[in-house]
Amino acid sequence: MTHFVKKNKRRYAAIESEKLSHGGVNYISALLECDPKTIRQGKKELTELELDITGIRQPGGGRKKDLYP
Repeated sequence: MTHFVKKNKRRYAAIESEKLSHGGVNYISALLECDPKTIRQGKKELTELELDITGIRQPGGGRKKDLYP
């Protein structure tokens, strides 16, 4: 797990703790040697990502249609 960036480690820990449901946060925090607050922060980040599914493209962007085919 040392090659993970901190943000990715938080999110990975949050996903794994969700799989275990009850007691998952404490188990994963002990396993990965991180604070349970870190896992809770990762869960919060993941829920915020799920809410923002609109994408990054703006309406009206892209190639314009030919007026005369």
